[in-house]
Amino acid sequence: MPVPWFLLSLALGRSPVVLSLERLVGPQDATHCSPGLSCHLWDSDILCLPGDIVPAPGPVLAPTHLQTELVLRCQKETDCDLCLRVAVHLAVHGHWEEPEDEEKFGGAADSGVEEPRNASLQAQVVLSFQAYPTARCVLLEVQVPAALVQFGQSVGSVVYDCFEAALGSEVRIWSYTQPRYEKELNHTQQLPALPWLNVSADGDNVHLVLNVSEEQHFGLSLYWNQVQGPPKPRWHKNLTGPQIITLNHTDLVPCLCIQVWPLEPDSVRTNICPFREDPRAHRNLWQAARLRLLTLQSWLLDAPCWLPAEAALCWRAPGGDPCQPLVPPLSWENVTVDVNSSEKLQLQECLWADSLGPLKDDVLLLETRGPQDNRSLCALEPSGCTSLPSKASTRAARLGEYLLQDLQSGQCLQLWDDDLGALWACPTDKYIHKRWALVWLACLLFAAALSLILLLKKDHAKAAARGRAALLLYSADDSGFERLVGALASALCQLPLRVAVDLWSRRELSAQGPVAWFHAQRRQTLQEGGVVVLLFSPGAVALCSEWLQDGVSGPGAHGPHDAFRASLSCVLPDFLQGRAPGSYVGACFDRLLHPDAVPALFRTVPVFTLPSQLPDFLGALQQPRAPRSGRLQERAEQVSRALQPALDSYFHPPGTPAPGRGVGPGAGDGT
Repeated sequence: MPVPWFLLSLALGRSPVVLSLERLVGPQDATHCSPGLSCHLWDSDILCLPGDIVPAPGPVLAPTHLQTELVLRCQKETDCDLCLRVAVHLAVHGHWEEPEDEEKFGGAADSGVEEPRNASLQAQVVLSFQAYPTARCVLLEVQVPAALVQFGQSVGSVVYDCFEAALGSEVRIWSYTQPRYEKELNHTQQLPALPWLNVSADGDNVHLVLNVSEEQHFGLSLYWNQVQGPPKPRWHKNLTGPQIITLNHTDLVPCLCIQVWPLEPDSVRTNICPFREDPRAHRNLWQAARLRLLTLQSWLLDAPCWLPAEAALCWRAPGGDPCQPLVPPLSWENVTVDVNSSEKLQLQECLWADSLGPLKDDVLLLETRGPQDNRSLCALEPSGCTSLPSKASTRAARLGEYLLQDLQSGQCLQLWDDDLGALWACPTDKYIHKRWALVWLACLLFAAALSLILLLKKDHAKAAARGRAALLLYSADDSGFERLVGALASALCQLPLRVAVDLWSRRELSAQGPVAWFHAQRRQTLQEGGVVVLLFSPGAVALCSEWLQDGVSGPGAHGPHDAFRASLSCVLPDFLQGRAPGSYVGACFDRLLHPDAVPALFRTVPVFTLPSQLPDFLGALQQPRAPRSGRLQERAEQVSRALQPALDSYFHPPGTPAPGRGVGPGAGDGT
């Protein structure tokens, strides 16, 4: 944009230097070169692709130095652009390669071939400019006559007029040849800044700092620059410098420009738009943009600035994302308008929200019109546009007959109408309510079945939480053995087991009698999926052998063994009829009884020695289908620690050995 003389005078200062800048007239770039050289500027810019360095085939022209000069390119006498002139100094680098035949025979290989050493040199010199946000590359063709080709010597320069750049910008310049034989030259040129205007950020605010002398009176205006139509004024004031004007960051848009002029008759006004490339300004622009529906065939995009964008007609189901294109398409105006800029979705808005109300689960019917008044209807779905009527299994196909009836009876709302077709929104609430009755019935049935399953699982979980029932049967050989049995029962109660033993039910045992009590406990334990533990001792083995031999109790069987003898009348039928495996386990203490001493009938179930086989014993007491717990060894150690004092007291009592030890078959020696 041409820069008025007032702005250049502020930037460059009121000095003869400004007046001495060379002025170029006209918008066209040009090139000229040193005497003796010929040069030509390509008509259009080229791609900035330096490429890799390649070996030189012989003498080549190479850039050796870049020289810049600030000039003015003027459209009018007082409206000029700052422009950067670049001179590229060239030199001859490299040598001719000696022919192989000449090196071998010491003479010319073929005197009839023209000497390439007497030929001129040509080069394509690239100048690359970068001054944010502008970047461009130009190509200069240069030819040096043979008379000026001197190895390692400068042959002159080629001058390019010129690269336009804004005040205050930094221009980076590179120069190289095509092909590239050497590393490119580079140079950075800083253009004069605007001392009177600086844009700075302070949190959410933007400051316009106007560093103008106190005696300078000027006018300042903020406006929205418009591509079509006059600018839209936003703010205007006459000021005396210096000044700091604060803008909120939400007020920034790319077309927000500043106009400044001296308060003098017939003064030239300077315009500058510093927010064209500001990301915050572009975000604010899209946030301020709004779409408005004008008629059934037109809409309007309102925005502070001109927006290069594309719009597309699309549709979206409730909760669906993204908006889907219409297939087949109508004209490019749309129902829900997608506005895209730089291949990025910037705005999406439903223009018919006022007439349709809140977003709901309507069906969009797309009508396409062909020649001779032929028309077809399809329903928009995520899978595509389903023709109506249809035998497909989609939602729209199932409602197809009802939708067509509603369309004919005028119950659908027309959203769009043009020569290609029309778009209708048909409500489906009444059909959904009918289907909801069946859905609710199915849900109730499902809930009932789920409740039953959860109830069964709850009962199972309760049983698991309470622990498996275990009935402990033993022969009370003596008081010391009873204390040992009590210690074992107490230790098992610390685990997820519900232990029943006659030691803890003396009152019930006396009231009901031994046979009735053991029969009731056994039946309850087995019904709950529990286990009966037979704790064998020498006295118990003797009673079992006696019972198996005679089938009835012996004449001298009384006293402490009566309770165990009563339990045998309930236990033996399970073993004799093969019902014991899975419901019974046997156990004995290591130094008191060997497992082989247990009668064979009772060894049809596992018999464990304690405490050496405590992990396996505790595993057998778990639920039949319960997984093997990783804490089984830890629990076994816990039971062993609780049992050890009773074992020590039984096998190593103070004073004389306890009575009853060593009685019965398989008994140890008590040592």
